[in-house]
Amino acid sequence: MKYEIQVLKMGQCEVPGPEVYWMSGWEKWELLCFWMVVIRGGGKTIIINTGPSPDLSSMNEAWRKGLHERAQMVREENERPEKALAGIGLRPQDVDYVLITPLQAYATGNIALFSNARICLSKRGWIEDFHAPKFEMHIPRKLRIPDDSLYYLEIQAPEKLHLLEDEEEILPGLKAFWTGVHHRSSMAYSIETSAGKVVASDCFFKYRNIEEMHPLGIMESLEECMRAYARVKAEADVLLPLYDPLVETRLREQLKRL
Repeated sequence: MKYEIQVLKMGQCEVPGPEVYWMSGWEKWELLCFWMVVIRGGGKTIIINTGPSPDLSSMNEAWRKGLHERAQMVREENERPEKALAGIGLRPQDVDYVLITPLQAYATGNIALFSNARICLSKRGWIEDFHAPKFEMHIPRKLRIPDDSLYYLEIQAPEKLHLLEDEEEILPGLKAFWTGVHHRSSMAYSIETSAGKVVASDCFFKYRNIEEMHPLGIMESLEECMRAYARVKAEADVLLPLYDPLVETRLREQLKRL
């Protein structure tokens, strides 16, 4: 199966350089754009991540306290998921699968919108980032899984939740593998396209992380990072870092050229 891919911007923020590039960029700020990936093929519509919660105030307050006043999520009205999807002729109820990485409010904030979708996320992450963390989490639960998303997954529609194994084929030509690195719930999604294999993940924020093998700054394991980057570099024909501002332009060019 060959899929077509588009990206939709869900917001942006700036973060200190060392969050993106381990032990470097101390005096720099890095712009992050938060992408929803739309995948279509074989009569199915799939998205990666649902965008941040409708109300950004709690997340921005936590980021202000934990990082800096400059580290704030900014979202245009047309970047809300319903409006962004409408711009390419889709409604939330048209989506068949939602793939999550990681369990953070900027990815999980609108899960309940996708009422006809199977919600796929890391089984390991569901345990270690939520139900039974191995250490005290520095991010409050509500900023990992907002109340409405949690209620939907555990009370309203638990049959929609699918917990992914560390290696799993979701659909023909669409596979998931666990990466860790950023969070216990961080996954990579490998998508077959006419231009080759596209690998999307949050374990690398920007192209440079993989292309220069420069570890992510905000990571939980350097060993996982090097292992994941080596695999992504070996398997991907096209990289899709979920937060790089260059993604929209570069992805379009790569999918045409390869």
